[in-house]
Amino acid sequence: MARRRRRKPLPTEPVNATIHAFSHEGRGICSVEGKTVFVDNALKGEEVSFQYTEKRGKFDEGVAIEIYKASEDRVTPPCEHADICGGCSLQHMSNSAQIAHKQNVLVEQLDHFGGHSYKTDDYELVEPLQADVLGYRRKARLGVKFVPKKGGALVGFREKRSSFLATIDSCVVLDPRVGQLITPLKNMISELDSNDKTAQLEVAMGDDQVALVVRHLVPLTEKDQNLWIEFGKEHGLYIYLQPKGPDTVHLLYGPDTRDWLSYRLEDYDVEMLFHPMDFTQVNDSINSKMVKRAIEWLEPKADDRILDLFCGLGNFTIPLATQVQNVVGVEGSEAMVKRGQMNAKHNGLSNVEFYATNLQDDFTQEEWAQQGFNKILIDPPRSGALDVVQNITRFNPERIVYVSCNPATLARDAGELKEKGYKLVKAGVMDMFPHTSHTESIALFERG
Repeated sequence: MARRRRRKPLPTEPVNATIHAFSHEGRGICSVEGKTVFVDNALKGEEVSFQYTEKRGKFDEGVAIEIYKASEDRVTPPCEHADICGGCSLQHMSNSAQIAHKQNVLVEQLDHFGGHSYKTDDYELVEPLQADVLGYRRKARLGVKFVPKKGGALVGFREKRSSFLATIDSCVVLDPRVGQLITPLKNMISELDSNDKTAQLEVAMGDDQVALVVRHLVPLTEKDQNLWIEFGKEHGLYIYLQPKGPDTVHLLYGPDTRDWLSYRLEDYDVEMLFHPMDFTQVNDSINSKMVKRAIEWLEPKADDRILDLFCGLGNFTIPLATQVQNVVGVEGSEAMVKRGQMNAKHNGLSNVEFYATNLQDDFTQEEWAQQGFNKILIDPPRSGALDVVQNITRFNPERIVYVSCNPATLARDAGELKEKGYKLVKAGVMDMFPHTSHTESIALFERG
């Protein structure tokens, strides 16, 4: 058996450096003895002292521990745990600088994509969509760990550059309905018989409902179940238990008789129902603006037939159906297709159909793919929609709106669409995840 290579010890002395660039992932970049170093907690133009955290072959990593010359974009983080908690990476950067950085990431990705790149003169760069930057997060997975040496249970996100949970008392980016419950949760979990067998909490919030899904590794005693029920009653929470896989999630306690969480899209007078384990957008205020922008860019007309790909539970499909003749939503998950059908019925819509298809495979022979559509909306996962855009001529839509959670795959697919005869008309970013480097974007393509 080959011996594992021992990691070289890191330099113990801090290093002074000037930050000359800023990475897409939100780290300062400097050069030390000709080698690139990515530095957390450092902004472009700053003079810092940093400590090495990792030595690699082609580049090193570090964290700034002192700022000698600060950037104009540097601010005091709004959260007292920002230095240690890995839930956010850009709280030391002003909100205006954060969104400008994300817009620049999108522009650079579109510009640098091989022979099919787009220059900023080729399309309209629209104003970013922004909303609340604190208390915005309605979906999260919180780790749980019982650590007697730290006073009991820890609840929250992992530390920066570590697999350990950060010791926090509250979270300013979580919706305060849960963000202000971190300490009560820690105290209650510490009292459980299963305090060291509680692995995580899935958080899901609707407009008027808050759900916690408790992942527990051993069956709960009657005492533990009662503690969770009392916690739910005290704070008005739906408490779900998850003893094994996702299909074992079941309701333990609810403050009322409603079966589903929900959020409204007021611009279209629709209400979306969802289960706590369903995928929904984390930022409700941005989601509402995003749906409105996407639909406005599609310019829906009464006789349109629109195809919504990677449709999920119908976040775009249902409001679109209030505007046009017919909408078809396609999604890989059978469960989400059923949820979409439920949402159509819930909103009294009969002009919308949902189909389950793996859109990463050849879908050209599917029943829905034989229908005619004059406009398409695409909202794929981070891997993008390459298979879809490679087959776009099957539908020959006049207009395509592409919502993306990864500018790199959007740029790749934009190049493919260009080759298929489509022109990028306008694009911009949406601040779905303030204080993180995650960049959500939207683009409009029209047939040439």
